[in-house]
Formats: sequence, C-alpha cells, structure tokens
Amino acid sequence: MKEFIIQKNEENQRFDKYLKKLLPNASTSFLYKMMRKKNIVINKKKVDGNEKLKAGDVVSIFLSDETFDKFHVNLEELKKEYDNLKSLTLKGLKVIYEDDEMIVADKPYNMLSQKASDKDLSANEYLLGYMINKDELSFEEFQTFKPSVVNRLDRNTTGLLLFGKTLNALQQLGEGIRERSIDKYYRAVVAGELKESLELKGYLLKDEKTNKVSFHKEQVEGSDYIETGVKPIQSKNGLTLVEIHLVTGKTHQIRLHLSTIGHPILGDMKYGNEKINKKYYENHKVNHQLLHAYRLEFPNGKVVVAEPANIFDKLLL
Repeated sequence: MKEFIIQKNEENQRFDKYLKKLLPNASTSFLYKMMRKKNIVINKKKVDGNEKLKAGDVVSIFLSDETFDKFHVNLEELKKEYDNLKSLTLKGLKVIYEDDEMIVADKPYNMLSQKASDKDLSANEYLLGYMINKDELSFEEFQTFKPSVVNRLDRNTTGLLLFGKTLNALQQLGEGIRERSIDKYYRAVVAGELKESLELKGYLLKDEKTNKVSFHKEQVEGSDYIETGVKPIQSKNGLTLVEIHLVTGKTHQIRLHLSTIGHPILGDMKYGNEKINKKYYENHKVNHQLLHAYRLEFPNGKVVVAEPANIFDKLLL
C-alpha cells in the first residue's frame, strides 16, 4: 500500500486528474476500476474520481509494488530532472513580486518563456529551480504538480511574466488572463512620431508554417479578433515611446498592430522596418525588439511594474 498526502499546491484539482499525473502509464479505465473496487481511496473512503482534493487529504493506493511501479512515473528520470532544475540560477530573471501563490518576474531578452523543445531552458525552468532552492517544491510534490508560467512573452520581448506556484494560483491567474480581468500594459519604442492615442481593432490570422501573423480589417476564416490601445508618451528624433494596453492577447499582436499603422517597433526583425533597424543596430546596438511588458494590474487593485532597459529612454534624449 502507498500513501500520499495532498499538499497545498496540489489541492483544488479533480482526483482523477491527480491520479493520471501520479500513474501516467495506467489506462483511465484501470484507474476507475481500482476506485470502484476501493483499491484507491481518499481518507479511507470510496471515491469516483470527481472529488476536489484538499490539502491534507490522504490518498491510499492498494496495489502490489510491481503493479504500482509499472504505472508510476519513472522516478529515476524525474529525480534527474528535479536535480537539474535545482542546479539552475535565475539567469538574468529578476523577481519583482512574490507571495505564497505566485511570482512576478522580469524576463530579459533572448530567453524563452516556456521551452519549445525538451532541450530548451526557459524562464519556466529557472523559476522552478528558484522554488526548489527555496524549499518550496519538494520532490514528492514535483511528481504530481509542476508550477508554471501563465502568460507568454516572445523570446526577445522583455518584462513581466506571471508564474503560478500552486494549482489554485494557476487556475485563478489563467482565468484572469482569459477573462481580461488582469490588465497588461507594455512600453515600446516605435519608428515615427505618433501624436495621438489610438484604439486599434481588427483580425489576426496566424500561419503555423512560418510562425508569422497577418492583419485583416474584416474577419476571415481562422482569424482571431484583436484589440490594442496605444498612447504616445514622448516623441523625439523620429521615434516615439508608447504605452500599449493589450486588451486581447494573441501571438505577435502588438508587433503586428503597430506595424500596420506605420509605426513598427524598433528592432523588430519580423514586422519592423529593415532600413531603420539597421541604422539603430549600427549606431546604438539595438539588437532586439524594444517591447517590454511594463505593468500588470490585478482585480484586487494590486499593481506590479518593471521599468524597461535604459535604452528606451536613451534613444529619446
């Protein structure tokens, strides 16, 4: 018999989903059969899999060691992954805010938010290592729950990343992003001198093969509605520092929308102006898009801010 005590960062999930993480190699039908036969119980009581777990719940599994090991995660590989994460430093990430539920970090450029392949190291892995080194994520917890980044920034976009420490935080933060109750504001340096605030609306269509998006005034098949608020802060030297309210949050939305109105982001190699980018690379070493996730405003009134790099101000002196 094996026993597992549910920790705080594992609660508020359905029991059947927890079991699939604990015993990923077991079929769903087998797990439900074991619950019906009381070979898998919570707090010594029969379950059907729909139960919402609470911290302190005791999960008992009455299987032979051989059967359990066959269905369980590969502990040797998982321990290797856990130890590798523990060896990581924050690698340029800065923790701006932290509590028991979440971390808000300032991501540097040339860093993925989440890994695209097994070999990648992203902000997500660095923050997992940060939690492990603070003794906030035990190996036992790691077997069934991995904290995660909630919002994504492009590799070369800097600024605020949300990271949920607990399942409850991931659910609440994810809902806040989807329902737009968490307001996201960016800063960017764009080509041209923008004189007035704009509310930009339209439709975005993504090409999966090229990982590039196109703008459409009217909806076309497969397109998503996008809405972006843009406010100029300072204009000088043929450039404008703008604040952007990301109302919807689609792939490359800000970069595309600003490009369509003739004010591409400086350093944007995909949607920007090649001639202008070359000029500022040669004169000021601008080697990535000057787009920064600047401010997050939460429904409870909390505001978290990360100032952009000095180059944002320097270019408009």
